[in-house]
Amino acid sequence: MRFVQFYFGLPIAMVILSVTAVPIFHKLKVFTAYEFLEQRFDLKNRTLGSILFLIQRGLAAGFTIFAPALIISVLLGWDIRLTIFMIGGIVIVYTASGGTDAVNKTHMLQMAIITLGMGAAFYMIFRLMPADISFLDATHVAGKMGKLNVINFAFDWKDRYNIWSGLIGGTFLALSYFGTDQSQVQRYLSGRSIGQIRLGLLANGIVKVPMQFTILFAGAMIFVFYQFVTPPLFFNPVETANVNNSSYAEAYQKLEMQYERVHREKQDHIRDMLDAIEIHSDSDLNNTVEKIQQTREAELGIRDEATELIQKANPDADTNDINYIFLSFVVNFLPVGLVGLILAAILSASMSSTSAELNALASVTVVDIYKRVFKKKASDRHYLIASKVATVFWGIYAINFAMFANRLGSLIEAVNILGSLFYGTILGIFLIAFYFKKIGGHATFIAAIIAELTILGCYFFSEIPYLWFNVIGCVLLITLAHFMNPLFAAKNRQ
Repeated sequence: MRFVQFYFGLPIAMVILSVTAVPIFHKLKVFTAYEFLEQRFDLKNRTLGSILFLIQRGLAAGFTIFAPALIISVLLGWDIRLTIFMIGGIVIVYTASGGTDAVNKTHMLQMAIITLGMGAAFYMIFRLMPADISFLDATHVAGKMGKLNVINFAFDWKDRYNIWSGLIGGTFLALSYFGTDQSQVQRYLSGRSIGQIRLGLLANGIVKVPMQFTILFAGAMIFVFYQFVTPPLFFNPVETANVNNSSYAEAYQKLEMQYERVHREKQDHIRDMLDAIEIHSDSDLNNTVEKIQQTREAELGIRDEATELIQKANPDADTNDINYIFLSFVVNFLPVGLVGLILAAILSASMSSTSAELNALASVTVVDIYKRVFKKKASDRHYLIASKVATVFWGIYAINFAMFANRLGSLIEAVNILGSLFYGTILGIFLIAFYFKKIGGHATFIAAIIAELTILGCYFFSEIPYLWFNVIGCVLLITLAHFMNPLFAAKNRQ
């Protein structure tokens, strides 16, 4: 639940963007956000901003292709690589053939399916809880087992999610994503009026936090559900099938029996804990919580042994099953018709994001790179064909990255970590362009290169949480540009 702190900076960012960025972008006569960088600075800054966007957004598209592919692989038992190619191909075809119009029209339908599907899933989680477990009991279990620790006020550099990283780092990340990312800025550029665009941003800022809280709370309740129903020893059914068809099948099945026995013991301790809560017995409560922790540690030990067997059966096995947990609940416990609705909701969410990203990637590639650097004068038809080719290229690029996406952990975290590696630098460039009129293009460009290398160094060689990368990159770039600008100005006078 602490991940919800990540969104605390979003409403702040939406207000700032509504007051500052929206009027500026709306009056600019440009197709992409990065055209403005050339007007303000020079071609190299425009190209740098475009390249940073293309790298990170192209990789992010890989995550959104991987998500629906994961669903199909679980549902049909297909190899994940085959499903990545299939889902990626579908999105490429309809985005390349339909362009922005296809993206906008499918977004409306996809959003309706998402809302309905997630609402149904949330309802069914509580419907499937044991009859003697109330909503209050479920929250007690989640809370005592450390799943409802929403807000942490302690300031700790090594702590990824606390109120300070959420408010400060989250604000910078949201400012960069909604204020400089072409997939978002293209909405400002095509909006009917400033008022309409502001309304959309502010609604996003208001709705997003409670919506994300609800989604995360649903995840916590699935955790509670699996305390009363024995979960799979390993949630990835493809890898489970592989090990059960190998010479390690007998050893794996013994581990499953041990796991089930320990889990039943934990269920008894959880019910004892709820009884202690009901009679307000602190000593009994502390004793049962300690026993629950011991059985959880035993479960983790058994899972580690199972993971080793899976790797022995298949050295190339994907041993990260965190992204399969919700799917396991949906496929194994929900009614068939509802399974289809929820899977369609997840597919819709992922494909909606991917199509918007591919469309933005194609726009930036053609307008900011191809048309500006390689082919300055050509027909509209030529650029239309180039845009479709760019869409296909970035789709293939994303598909290739999707092959490795699951090895990076939780998808929702991984995609934000990836963005944080680049967004601070991009935001710094735009802030200088908007508000520091005396700083020139040379100082900005060199400062941006240094800031980006610093962020990459922080990621690979430090324990600084990723949300702070956005702050560090932006502040460092602006500071360096301020100090270097007089040097370049003096050189130009000479």
